[in-house]
Amino acid sequence: MLDYRDGILHWRTHNLAQIAAQVGTPCYLYDLDGMCANLRRLQRAFPQAEIHYSLKANANLAVIRALSAAGAHFDAVSGGEIFRAVRAGVAPERIVFAGVGKTRHELDYALRLGVAWINVESGGELACLAELAEALDVRPRVALRLNPDVRADTHPHIATGHAAAKFGIPLDEAAHLLSAYAPERAPYRLEGLHVHIGSQLHSVERTVEALQAALALIDRFPFLRTLDLGGGFPVSYDGEPMPSIEAFAAAICPLLAGRDIRLILEPGRYIAAENGILLVAVQYVKPTNSGTFYIVDGGMTELIRPALYEAIHGVLPVRQSSAPPSLAHVVGPICESADVLRTHIHLPPLAEGDLLAVLHAGAYAAVMGSTYNARPLPPEVVLEGDSWRLARRRQTWDDLLRDEL
Repeated sequence: MLDYRDGILHWRTHNLAQIAAQVGTPCYLYDLDGMCANLRRLQRAFPQAEIHYSLKANANLAVIRALSAAGAHFDAVSGGEIFRAVRAGVAPERIVFAGVGKTRHELDYALRLGVAWINVESGGELACLAELAEALDVRPRVALRLNPDVRADTHPHIATGHAAAKFGIPLDEAAHLLSAYAPERAPYRLEGLHVHIGSQLHSVERTVEALQAALALIDRFPFLRTLDLGGGFPVSYDGEPMPSIEAFAAAICPLLAGRDIRLILEPGRYIAAENGILLVAVQYVKPTNSGTFYIVDGGMTELIRPALYEAIHGVLPVRQSSAPPSLAHVVGPICESADVLRTHIHLPPLAEGDLLAVLHAGAYAAVMGSTYNARPLPPEVVLEGDSWRLARRRQTWDDLLRDEL
C-alpha cells in the first residue's frame, strides 16, 4: 500500500508530496477503497451478520457514502451522528442508536426518524424512551445493553464491559427488566441484547465470555431474537501481534450455530484506522541530548490518541533518505507537554519543511480533533482508485469566530 517511488512516499498510486503541496499540512488522507475492502473481509468472516459501521471512528460524509454503497449499515452514538448519516443518504432503518447518555431531544429525534434499533443503557433511559414513544404513538425496537462484568484485554480508557464502567446494565438488573417486560402493554418492542466490552481487543477469550453471558439471558427469554455483539476488533499499530477477524469469527460463530438469532456487529476502527494518514510538515528542528525534537504543524488537536491513550502510531518520512537514522521525537505545536505524535523513534535527519506521514489515522483522529489553541481544523482528502478529492476544506480563523455573538 505504502512504498517509495523515485524517492517519494506513495499511497497506492498517489504521490503524498504532491497532495500536500496542493492542500497544505496538516491534512488527513482516507483510502475509501481500503475501507470498503475491510468491510468485505468482515462480511466474508461473518456472512450471517449485519455489519453496522461505527460512525464515531470516522464520520466524514464521503466515508459514510462509500461504505453505505458497499452495503454497510451504521451505528450512531449521538443525534449528531444520526444526522450526519441521514445527510449522507443513509436510510434511518439502517441505523442503530447506542450511547450511554442519550438526551430526550436525541431520543425524540431518533423515534421520529424511525431508526432501526435503540440500544438502551439503563432502566431510566428505558422509562424515558417509553414515555416518548407513547407520546409519539410509535413502537421502536429496543435492545438492552448488558454490562457482563468482563474486563477486556485493552487500555483501561477503552474497556467498557467491566463492573466499574459507566456503560450497560448489570446482568441481574437486565434480567429484572426482561422479566417485567409485557409486550402487550409496553410502547416498545424489547427484542434484543447489546454487548460491547471495549475497543482494540487483544484476545478473543473475553469476547467469548461476554457472548456466553448474553446467550444465557437469551435462553431464559426466548423473545430475544437479536444479538448486537458490538465491535472492538483490533488493528496492529506498530506490528504487534493481534488476533485476526477470522480468529474472532472462528470463536464466535460456533456458539451461535443452530440458534435463530440475528447477529449485528459494529466495527469502526477495524474498517477505518489503517486507511487513514495524517500528513504533517516539520517546522523546527531542535537537537537535544535526549534525541532530536522535530516540531511539526500537527499535534494533539489533530491526533489525540498518543496523549490520551499512550498510543503508538507509525511515522514515515515522505522523502526517502539513505542517511543513518537517529533517535527522534515527533511533537506538535500545542502548548501542552503531552502534545506528542511519536517519541523514541529512529528517523533519518530531517529539515524544516520536510513532510512526515503519521499512519493509522483513519479512526479516532479527525473525529476527536479540536480547535484548542484556536487552531482551525485540517482538511480531509479521500482517495478513490487513481483519483483524489477534497472532502472537507480547511477551516479558517474566521470560521472559528463564526458562531460567537
